[in-house]
Amino acid sequence: MANEPINLSVSAFVALTNQILDTAFPTVVIEGEVASFKVNQGKFVFFDLKDSEATVGCFMTLWQLKTPIEDGMRVQVVATPKLTNWGKFSLTVQTVKPVGEGSLKRSFEMLKAKLAAEGLFDSDRKRPLPDMPKRIAVISSVQAAGYADFIKILQDRWGGLEVEVASVQVQGSVAAGQIIRAIQYFNEQPRPAEALVIVRGGGSADDLAVFNDEELVRAVAASRIPTLTGIGHEVDTSLVDLASDVRAATPSNAAQLLVPDRQEMIAATRQLVRTAAVSAIKAIDIIEQQIVRKMSSAAARIELNVDTLLEENKRYQSLVRAYNPTAILERGYAIIRGQPEIGKQLDIETNKLVIRTEVQHVTKK
Repeated sequence: MANEPINLSVSAFVALTNQILDTAFPTVVIEGEVASFKVNQGKFVFFDLKDSEATVGCFMTLWQLKTPIEDGMRVQVVATPKLTNWGKFSLTVQTVKPVGEGSLKRSFEMLKAKLAAEGLFDSDRKRPLPDMPKRIAVISSVQAAGYADFIKILQDRWGGLEVEVASVQVQGSVAAGQIIRAIQYFNEQPRPAEALVIVRGGGSADDLAVFNDEELVRAVAASRIPTLTGIGHEVDTSLVDLASDVRAATPSNAAQLLVPDRQEMIAATRQLVRTAAVSAIKAIDIIEQQIVRKMSSAAARIELNVDTLLEENKRYQSLVRAYNPTAILERGYAIIRGQPEIGKQLDIETNKLVIRTEVQHVTKK
């Protein structure tokens, strides 16, 4: 009969209860305040979830805890109700996330301190973006306005880039996993992109909470491709921003940081050419002046050398005239030719005569 009690063993009762719970409440989403939080053996997480009228125990593995929590924080859990073999009712938690501005901020600060202590945000590990990238990888939701702004400004500023896009969800429980897989995909390419860009438009703190996921932050920090993030508005700073190599204020600003403005470069190039032309003309003028000065100096030296040579020539002419035999004869001297021996003939040349005579007497002086 329907009202007759069911005779069950303890284990059968536990199994039947769990079967009923699985059928009636396969998954529940519960929001409450954390109490009695603890981690056992570095593997298992236990805490109570409570409100003003009731408390329920919660259990999960440590690797499932994506964001830090502590007593007093308000959280939302996705869980399965269970009756344990020890007769204790609890929630087997699949995911937990802080809710409310205070809890989100506290979780953010806790994880930020933990990752900062590991050096994930250190400035000396950050890499510069390429000056003129030709191939980039983008992770975003292609339906989002932030992505559209990024692509439009990218094409307007430079254009001609090879852009590979991984379309992912950028909020919600599955977003972090999708973004992590996209990062891994781009990093495993045989020809990796020159820059990896993660963009997402503005939103509430809950909307942007995915970018504070610990595993996602670690994936960004571990990327072998230089990373650029443009998430939310300028006032929004996520842990992914802190772990990236370069943080942009917005998706639009990410495009501005990634590529130069074509029109600005054309104007700058024209100005550079004009400046170079003016500098070249000035340099030519300076060289021309130097050449004129050197030529004038050389001409002066040549003129001085010519004058010196002319003076020397005059002196040599005077010497030649002085030692000219004709000039000597004109002064009354004579030239004697022949052997000064007795009986020999000598020719005596004067200025006007040549006299032949015979040597009759020779005496040594």
